[in-house]
Formats: sequence, C-alpha cells, structure tokens
Amino acid sequence: MVRFKNRYVLCEVVSEDPRCRQCIEDRAVGLAVRDAIGRVHGDFGLACCSISFTVKYLNAYTGTVLLRCRKDSYRLLCSALPFVRQLESRNQRYPCFLNTLHVGGTIRTCQKFLIEYNRRQLLMLLQSCTNEEERRCVQKSLLSCSLTEEQCLSGNEDDDDDGTDTD
Repeated sequence: MVRFKNRYVLCEVVSEDPRCRQCIEDRAVGLAVRDAIGRVHGDFGLACCSISFTVKYLNAYTGTVLLRCRKDSYRLLCSALPFVRQLESRNQRYPCFLNTLHVGGTIRTCQKFLIEYNRRQLLMLLQSCTNEEERRCVQKSLLSCSLTEEQCLSGNEDDDDDGTDTD
C-alpha cells in the first residue's frame, strides 16, 4: 500500500476591514484559492491541485488558515496564493490577501511554527508599548486568557461552598 504525501500550507488572512475575519468560512477560502489557481495555472494546475486540496483548519478570529494539498502540487498552490484578492461570504465581498507563513509536511510542524510565530508577535507587541500602563494592560489581558492552577482551584472552592453547614 502506498502512502500519499501531503503538504500543509499555513496562511494568514490579512485585511483592512475587521469584519472580513469574522465573516470568513472555510468554503469561501477554498473557492477563492481554487479560483486563483485556475486563473494562474489554468485547467492543468486546477486539476493537479484539486486532487486532495482541502481547508483543514480555519480560525476566523486570528485569521489563520491551514491548507492541505499533494506534495507534487504544493508549489502550484503557493504560487497562486498571492493572487487571492478577495473572499466572498454571505453575498458580500471582502478585499484581503493571504500571507503564507509556513509550509510543512505535517499538521504538527505547522502547529509548532504557529506557536513560535505567535510568541514572536506577542514579544513585538510588548516591545511596542509606549508606557508602563499599556505594558501592564497587555500582560493582564494575556494572563486572563490562560487558565492557571490557582484560578482552577479557587473556581472549584467557590462551587463547593454553597453557604450551608454540613456539620
């Protein structure tokens, strides 16, 4: 039995319109990418890329997209991504483009790269703070997004204490 090798392309949706990220769907991204491949490489490129092309992951809030295609045709896919100029969702067109972040052989390598990429972005965000109050505000918002052991324990204690004595 032969294993088919795939490539995973990690992209970022970049748009000036903040509504674009919230309204995108995986089907709309897939159609826009297929349309761009057809315009750039014609029927041959579209047929090569559409054999196993899928949108594996889409995070509308961060604008992160993970595309899968065959190893043989990932160069066709990557060369067509800059020609995606808009995404259509719910009968509205949003101007945007796809920024390729990483090309990997597995989803796991793309996840590892995305973690490191986000760490670098957060470091740049913290360095761009102009005063200490902004820095504390960014750090506080980052810490509020993660669940620590103390929050877990204090949350469980509040649930157990319903104000009645069991003695």
